[in-house]
Amino acid sequence: MHAGDWVSADLLDALAGRARRLVGVYGNNDGPALRARLPEVARAELGGVRFAVVHETGAAAGRERRCAGAYPDADVLVFGHSHIPWDTATTRPDGGVLRLLNPGSPTDRRRQPTFTWMTADAGGGTLGPVELHHMAPG
Repeated sequence: MHAGDWVSADLLDALAGRARRLVGVYGNNDGPALRARLPEVARAELGGVRFAVVHETGAAAGRERRCAGAYPDADVLVFGHSHIPWDTATTRPDGGVLRLLNPGSPTDRRRQPTFTWMTADAGGGTLGPVELHHMAPG
């Protein structure tokens, strides 16, 4: 999954060529060519877990409440934009749980000390442990 800011269609093509399935959205740094190929919001069910992917979720304050209302049919929301890792959970209006994940960035760490990305397995309707990976610059 990729939560936007591809910047180059070459990157989209390279990742799509290596992935069995690629779920991605465009970000604010993506031009017309990428926006023509990618949605603003993507949805996918993997291993019985319902994912939504979006680039922008707004300010950190109130994020869980806003996203629980905006994505009531998702179990996990993967988002980007800030390039800052985020892993929280909140209750959806139906009483279910929405997990919010921002993997940070493996290419543009902004104000973070390391480049980051996340991995997890989904199966049997459950999201397994989410691991945040770090790579030092240089």
